[in-house]
Amino acid sequence: MNASAMLHNLPLDGSMECILRPYKKPSSNEQRKRMFGYIVGEIASQGWLEGRQFSVEVWHEYLKAKFLPESFQEGITLDGYHKYLEMPDGSLKMVGSTTMLTARGHGNYITECEAWAAQELGVRFSAERQ
Repeated sequence: MNASAMLHNLPLDGSMECILRPYKKPSSNEQRKRMFGYIVGEIASQGWLEGRQFSVEVWHEYLKAKFLPESFQEGITLDGYHKYLEMPDGSLKMVGSTTMLTARGHGNYITECEAWAAQELGVRFSAERQ
C-alpha cells in the first residue's frame, strides 16, 4: 500500500496520529564490516595497553564505552538511543550500540576509534585491507 492510499483510508475521528520527520539513515553494512571486520581486528592484533593485548570482543566493548555518544544527538544517533540504563540499585549498565548510530554518527565513531588507536596505541591501518 502506498502512502497516499494509507492516508486516504485513515479514520477522521481523531484516533490516529501521523508523524513525518526527516529520515535518518542508519549506519551501513560497509561501515559495520569495516569497523568489526578490520579496525577492531587491527587494534586487537597490534594494540598493547599497559603491557597487555586484548581480544576483539574486549576492544569492541572498550571502544563503545570510550567513544559512543553519552546521550541522543540529532543527526548522530537514532531516536531511542541510550548509552546507559539505570538499574534498580542505581548502577548504570552500558547498553549503547553502534546499531543506533546514523551513517554520519558511525563515520564519526570509526574516525575517533582509528585516530585514538593510531595515536595512543601505535596501530597502523593500511588502506589495502579495508
